[in-house]
Amino acid sequence: MNSRERVHRAVRFQNPERVPISHAVLPAAQLKYGQALAEILAEFREDFGWDYMSDLPVEQFPPQYKQGLNRDDFGTLWRVEWMGICGIPVDWPIKDLGRCDEYRWTEDFPAGPPSGRQYSGHMCGFDERWYARGGWFTYFEQLQQLRGMESFMMDVAAESPAFYRLVDDLLDFNLRWINRWAKLEYDGLHFGDDWGGQHSLLIRPEAWRRIFKPRYAAMFERVHAAGMDVWFHSDGYVNEIIGDLIEIGVDVINVQTAVVGHDWIVRNARGRVAFRTDIDRQRVLPFGSAAEVKKEVQRTIEACGTAQGGLIACGEVGPDVPLENIRAMYQAFREYGQY
Repeated sequence: MNSRERVHRAVRFQNPERVPISHAVLPAAQLKYGQALAEILAEFREDFGWDYMSDLPVEQFPPQYKQGLNRDDFGTLWRVEWMGICGIPVDWPIKDLGRCDEYRWTEDFPAGPPSGRQYSGHMCGFDERWYARGGWFTYFEQLQQLRGMESFMMDVAAESPAFYRLVDDLLDFNLRWINRWAKLEYDGLHFGDDWGGQHSLLIRPEAWRRIFKPRYAAMFERVHAAGMDVWFHSDGYVNEIIGDLIEIGVDVINVQTAVVGHDWIVRNARGRVAFRTDIDRQRVLPFGSAAEVKKEVQRTIEACGTAQGGLIACGEVGPDVPLENIRAMYQAFREYGQY
């Protein structure tokens, strides 16, 4: 069983022989650890054909990850304090919502950050041995980056005609972008929007279902029509919309298990959708012992997976995670990821 078949079987609960592994390495961790990290990643090769320790010069990092002030393809200005850690938007191209019809959408592929979380899969040709996962589509976050978060949250509350013009213009842009990816030989496309705070959704669930759910459904339908899987990432407490995401076609979901709750997942989501795991990166990975990391991996695998599959083993590696904990995480993936 090659890696591509292994992932397909895991996503569809069709009895892979082991849990596939997916790397998620922030560029700052690569810069910090260099060859020592490269050796761990080579030892625990993932199932998506992605080589992380590339020769990409730091001056070619995308604006969101390149230290200093840099504008992205949409016209948003980013301030990055730490090379390889996503910065924050500080200037936005649509300051006046009433003039959003004057905004001109780029027709180029937006630049994406060189990290496993943002881009995984193979970007330089199709290889049938590996499951190819491409793209990094944002919607809620892109709207914030066009308007500024405070302004956009006020837009959500007001629901003006100009607001709906903007959200539909971005939907049309994303559908065009999906059409371009659909011409390539990919198995799945990845979406990412952080919808949760530490204890609640960022907007009322009713508003999310009314405004955003049908627009996500349109994007997911386009992906499925092209024969690809939908992968969706969201940080925070997103419990109230996980069922909705499953309903509209998410095939693989990546949420903060420690925030959503292991027991909640067992009761409400296990077996209904495949999980790309998230090992507690607020406490256990950066501050726990290697033994605690292994225990957290075991707990997460048991909560999210089934005997038939439905699990991709993953944990985000940032520069605050000690090398011994990185190795412990991958050792636990191998130990507890057997069927």
